[in-house]
Amino acid sequence: MTKRPPTPGAPPADRTEGLTVEARPWALGTALALFGELDLDSVADLRAAVERALAGPATVIVIDCAGLEFCDSTGLSALLRAKARAEADGSRIELARPRPLVLRMLELTGATDAFAIRESVPD
Repeated sequence: MTKRPPTPGAPPADRTEGLTVEARPWALGTALALFGELDLDSVADLRAAVERALAGPATVIVIDCAGLEFCDSTGLSALLRAKARAEADGSRIELARPRPLVLRMLELTGATDAFAIRESVPD
């Protein structure tokens, strides 16, 4: 389910669980803001948003993780598969502003070596 939060950067008021994805174009591609939990029940939402964002050639997708409260191994796998899919098409995926819990998971699994991690989201 892809929804748009009422205030940019703020979690949607009606979200109780699961994942909400906010997509916004920027000069080089698409910024995807994730809110909630990225797990087995919600990876399809991420996959769908990434597929839409990869519709154009040589695009850059920045996945804003500031609102991502949890990411399990299924979520990490979906992020890594999305990165591989993007690279196969000449595009790339970067992560931005992961919370400490998510960043720790990325570090423990070595995924910080796979992704460029940004401190900010493009305007």
